[in-house]
Amino acid sequence: MYGYDSYVALGDSFTEGLNDRLPDGTFRGWADRLAEILAGGRPGFQYANLALRGKMLAEIIDEQVPLALELKPDLVTFCGGGNDVIVPGTDVDEIAAKIDEVIAALRGAGIDVLLFNGPDTKSLSVMSVLRGKIGIYNTNLWTIAARHGARVVDLWTMDVLRDFRAWSDDRLHFTPEGHRRIALRAAELLGVPVAEDWREPWPALTAQPNWVELRRSDLAWTKMHLLPWIRRQLRGESMGDGLSPKRPQLTPFVIPAVPVDDHAPTS
Repeated sequence: MYGYDSYVALGDSFTEGLNDRLPDGTFRGWADRLAEILAGGRPGFQYANLALRGKMLAEIIDEQVPLALELKPDLVTFCGGGNDVIVPGTDVDEIAAKIDEVIAALRGAGIDVLLFNGPDTKSLSVMSVLRGKIGIYNTNLWTIAARHGARVVDLWTMDVLRDFRAWSDDRLHFTPEGHRRIALRAAELLGVPVAEDWREPWPALTAQPNWVELRRSDLAWTKMHLLPWIRRQLRGESMGDGLSPKRPQLTPFVIPAVPVDDHAPTS
């Protein structure tokens, strides 16, 4: 037992767990993995995950934060604003000001808060244009954490996330292995002993993709992910429309059935 008997996860697709898919088609993700670590086999540990794909910061604040304050768990993880940051023309400082109010409210209620900053997108083709905005977002987040006594999982400095194998084809969500490493990093920050090391190097690659393969990948990504995202933005639609959070209430955590090779890094 490490001081946490209840945990609520707030956010968007990152916290919902895309694209860490379970055999039944649902998503696991770093938050479920962290809950498993925190539970440590204790039947009394309770966990809720209110995060939902496509949610903008205002929706997270209106729909999820009041529930978290009502549930008043020992721990809340909060990662919001990422969908706002990637929209052209948004003001990162305004986004941060809204997050500041959220963290102040959670900490004022006596809840421990774990924040997640944005990862470094320098190595991601096309998505690297967001690096400056993410850097500003991260600087604001560190200030918010220091002001209110929260902690930050520093995704930006996790070198293992700069490997393309940590990212799904959509270049927005992590692979199962990426989620696993993020959960381990979060547990480490909370002071929970873990048997595995998120810093473990990826297996050596047998071959590097060439320029032609990379450009083909960019074209495929534009067609399959970028253009549909633009259409949704223009129509005011979201990937989460019509969906509900996967764990809307604090309930005892049950370890999910996972593939036997879940912890095997890919080469």
